[in-house]
Amino acid sequence: MPAIHSLKTIQLDALRETANIGAGHAATALSQMTGSTIMIKVPAIGIVGLHELPTQFEPHEEPVAAVFMHMLGDLTGRTLLVFPKPTVLRLAELMLRRPVGSSVAFSELETSAIKEAGNILSGAYMNALSDFLGMLLLPSPPTMVVDMSQAVLASAFGEPHVESDTILCVESEFVLTDLDQSLRGFFLLLPDSASLQVMLQALRLA
Repeated sequence: MPAIHSLKTIQLDALRETANIGAGHAATALSQMTGSTIMIKVPAIGIVGLHELPTQFEPHEEPVAAVFMHMLGDLTGRTLLVFPKPTVLRLAELMLRRPVGSSVAFSELETSAIKEAGNILSGAYMNALSDFLGMLLLPSPPTMVVDMSQAVLASAFGEPHVESDTILCVESEFVLTDLDQSLRGFFLLLPDSASLQVMLQALRLA
């Protein structure tokens, strides 16, 4: 059984195109909700280990905000949408149609807005992956946590071990064309061990 780390370029390209499709649907929904033109690009997608992730987000002393969801249906696992704290506050302002700099903390309104944004983006990525694999994938209601990157990953995914050290990492760049701004975040998908094998079979690698 080859590991998912041995994905060929053609399979990664297919996954990247799938992520781009999901990003396009999410961008349309977020643009409608915020009243701003938002484009979402996928500059990079890869298979990484849990221990490789924190350095991709923020320095260890900087907090991140993450929207966590369980993946249910034909495949099971966990998803995490991670943003640097300043980015997620800016996203909350967009969702709430507030001016720049008006959100400085996570009130109930900010938290609700970010969970909704996470629900839209994670749901769009899962729907695109569902169509690509020909399987039913359903997201659970979202929860949000703000902490240091190591703590966020540990609370969402647990301590790294052999069976859970395989994560699909989708870098997501939010381009706010009206405001000439760019925001960056990461969508992480950690399938359970059995679901990972099903994904490999669907990709004709198993």
